[in-house]
Amino acid sequence: MLRSTLTRTVLLVCVILLESTGATLVLPPVWAESERAGYGPASPGLSSSPVRLRFEPDDAVSSPLGSSFDLQHVWMRADLRVRPEWRNGVCFGGGPPIAGACNSLDQFGSGTGAHSGRHAGDFFIQQWARIGLGYDPSPNLNFYVELQDSATWGGNGDPTGRNQGGDASTHNCGIQLAGQCRLGIRAGYVLVRNIAGIDGFSAKIGRQYVVFGNQRLFGHFDWANTGYSHDGIMLSYATAAFDTKLGWFRNSETDLGQASPGGSLTPNLLTCNPEANSSATCNPALAQHATDAGSDVDLVVFYSQLRSIPRMIVEPYYVLYSNRLPERANPGQYLPKSASQLRHMVGLRIEFRDGNWDFTHEAAYQFGRSADGFDFDNRRNLRINAWASGTWLGYTWYTHRWKPRVAIGFDYASGDGDSNCVPPGGNLARSCGGNANTFENFFPTNFLHVGYMLNGAWRNSVQPQVNVQARPTARDHIELWALRKYLASARDNWYRGSQGPLIFSASDNRTTHIGDELDIAWSHMFADGTVSLSIIYGHFFSGSYIKHQLGTAADQDWGIVQLWTNF
Repeated sequence: MLRSTLTRTVLLVCVILLESTGATLVLPPVWAESERAGYGPASPGLSSSPVRLRFEPDDAVSSPLGSSFDLQHVWMRADLRVRPEWRNGVCFGGGPPIAGACNSLDQFGSGTGAHSGRHAGDFFIQQWARIGLGYDPSPNLNFYVELQDSATWGGNGDPTGRNQGGDASTHNCGIQLAGQCRLGIRAGYVLVRNIAGIDGFSAKIGRQYVVFGNQRLFGHFDWANTGYSHDGIMLSYATAAFDTKLGWFRNSETDLGQASPGGSLTPNLLTCNPEANSSATCNPALAQHATDAGSDVDLVVFYSQLRSIPRMIVEPYYVLYSNRLPERANPGQYLPKSASQLRHMVGLRIEFRDGNWDFTHEAAYQFGRSADGFDFDNRRNLRINAWASGTWLGYTWYTHRWKPRVAIGFDYASGDGDSNCVPPGGNLARSCGGNANTFENFFPTNFLHVGYMLNGAWRNSVQPQVNVQARPTARDHIELWALRKYLASARDNWYRGSQGPLIFSASDNRTTHIGDELDIAWSHMFADGTVSLSIIYGHFFSGSYIKHQLGTAADQDWGIVQLWTNF
């Protein structure tokens, strides 16, 4: 009886604390191993299902939250991941990167040689702890909150820890210093189903995951230690034949700071004199159009899944990305999500399964207008003209005990030969070409498509690949993944998994073979599927492009050991 009372008390305290703090808790949509057989490179992760808190009728307790609150409708989920990661030859023998790139641009728009320094290597350990709490007061109403503590061991922002009295672990999110805020809200939303009595019509409002298709363009990106979340509203209408979604999300707000009490009466974050720096809140990089209170970034997504065709799923979609930030906020054609652009994207994804065969294909075209990154006149003087495609064909021997699978794939994403065009003075930029042809990768889970080493993105790339998987036991998964990487445009850059330039291309570059990657992965599930241990090793064979750009072309090795547990 004492144990039962203590259990109820602890649960009540947790609920009250979460309610009072406004925390948001959610478990990531991770890969369920049984669901991925035969469909693309595997993600070493876990399946997870919510745990509903159960109480016997005679254990009913009164809640201080009000008579309408019922603990019987509370459920939770949680996970913990620890991952040591190691990489040698970070910049392929060229020394450590600067701002994520292995070289720089000179004043003529040409990639320089490698940054000076010795052969660079790195080792670090990251972890996250996440807990999600849901409350379903009725079948048509769900509240969900997910809290995430994302940490790098020893990453306290101060190598000596002197600002924390020698304590290497800082949890003070009020101090806005790099690396000093670990705790955050990963998701927090309300889901309303069957709106106005319309069966299948729902709305999700708040911070949420946006995951579509096989995550080439929109995914949770849980491979990283934080992942993607989006603030906005998603409308959905689903039937047996289709599932259509329409979402609007605010990606950047420039009118007021986080949780500012003044609302519209608060001075616009852009209001200052960028030349005089007269305001304490002035951000010169954003103050080009200080009188414009609507210099925000919005994302509109329409995505539909048609499933009335036997053995086939068809997914048409449309995306509008409206970035109204002034040009100087994120200048340069080569940067992802560059400022001052209006980008449209139309695309189609199909997935076909017949017996042991599976086939997926996705193609997208982007158009619109974008600023060139010069003069900071905020004129969208470039015409966006970019496209990409990705194809997989696979065969799985389902009757074999190991369920082996072999698949071949081919990915393409356009680049722009004028991406690095920066003549001296900058006022001749328009003579460098009037198009912006580099494909925008948006918010993907890129490791599923570019290799576990994340040496690449769905931008300016040509990538044939072969993937082999098998399941020696019900709890083991092994994988061999080989990828050959080329540039689509020799004068555009090589982009890393986070979509920024990894290597800037020289203006005279004619070589396109970046290199070849080989990944080997093993995952084991134990403790009734609630714990996963993964070991992954990757080797990158440097090609002629790296040698031409950096003056050196050492190979690169990378590996992780990942322990992931959840319930």
